[in-house]
Amino acid sequence: MRREYDFSKGTRGAVLRVPPKKTRITIRLDNDILDWFRRQVDEAGGGNYQTLINEALHSFMLQKQEPLESALRRVVRDEIRRAV
Repeated sequence: MRREYDFSKGTRGAVLRVPPKKTRITIRLDNDILDWFRRQVDEAGGGNYQTLINEALHSFMLQKQEPLESALRRVVRDEIRRAV
């Protein structure tokens, strides 16, 4: 390796554009979650684990969520039953 490099005539390489309706973010996931998604892609014969994570989040988002008050009442009832 040379001691000195001349970058005076260097140019920046291509920057990949983010597809429309997508936003590049940084996210921290537990290793076991990331490993699971990567395994799913490997077992399916290839693909993109990031796309699979996006699809899982999208599916969760579209599910009808239980209203907060109902969830709290259910949890409190379950805890009272366990305590009695």
